[in-house]
Amino acid sequence: MKPPGGPARAALVVLGEFFVDMVFYDLPRAPRMGEEVKTKCCAEFPGGGVATTALVAAGLGCPTAVITRVGRDIRGSAIWRQLEQRGISLEACEYSANLPTAKTVCAAFGGERMMITHDAINHRLHTLLKRPGVWRWLRKARHLHLACSLRPLQTWARAIRRLQLQGLTISTDIGWNPEVLESAHLGALLRGCDFTFPNELEAKAMTHEKSVEKAAQKLARWVRIPVVKLGRSGCIAVKDGKLLRVKSIPARVVDATGAGDAFDGGFLHGYLAGWPLQECLRAGNVCGALAAANPGGSSAMLSQQKLLQLMKRI
Repeated sequence: MKPPGGPARAALVVLGEFFVDMVFYDLPRAPRMGEEVKTKCCAEFPGGGVATTALVAAGLGCPTAVITRVGRDIRGSAIWRQLEQRGISLEACEYSANLPTAKTVCAAFGGERMMITHDAINHRLHTLLKRPGVWRWLRKARHLHLACSLRPLQTWARAIRRLQLQGLTISTDIGWNPEVLESAHLGALLRGCDFTFPNELEAKAMTHEKSVEKAAQKLARWVRIPVVKLGRSGCIAVKDGKLLRVKSIPARVVDATGAGDAFDGGFLHGYLAGWPLQECLRAGNVCGALAAANPGGSSAMLSQQKLLQLMKRI
């Protein structure tokens, strides 16, 4: 229960974009314009970096809070209740009376996916930082994970500097937002972060490098420990100038949606539990692989005991 003086303490606060994901998978073939493809496999999930990262971390036992903006249409729904049932605090979330909750339709086929998204509600997400209730949670957290596009960069950079001064560690997963990834101002923002979690394409866009190794080394000039996710090939990280590569576990890809966000949840659980960097990377790889092997990124939810067993296979 929340203590009388304010919000309970969450080791991890995840701030960013929430989506309702409708995923169509096990398709007979990829859809083309003007055609209809039918499948018996379809499900709805809480999606986006906020939901998936928080659900995976909380499932592993990490006390977690979410800060996002959703429509009032989501309140009381089974999808929203999934977060509550995992013990994730939603106290600092904002419920819009004017805009619906963001939605994504995903078609997964052959290890890849295509998506259509409506997310007007996620524009100007930085205004959440003006809410006193948000800062009450941030002052009590140990780590903040930003799972959004971070537009405008200068506004988010100022907020990150302020949070740094109060001793909070910070990570980012910007996603595929080329206008942000390729911005000349991105380096200034990342200098305030302890971790960033791009995939290979995002890392190359951020650095304009052709090899993932050079991209990771360049990111290390900006952020304390960059982690680049490589899908089936695992991940690489740079710490103190040294490149560290960690393999993943084998998995048949059913739906890659949210696999990167599941990686973030596993990694951050390990980090907040005090694990060495290599073990955090292993945890991320396991959670990402499990997410890709099932529909919906939040399907990677598992206990810490099971995670440790799977990490031994790497």
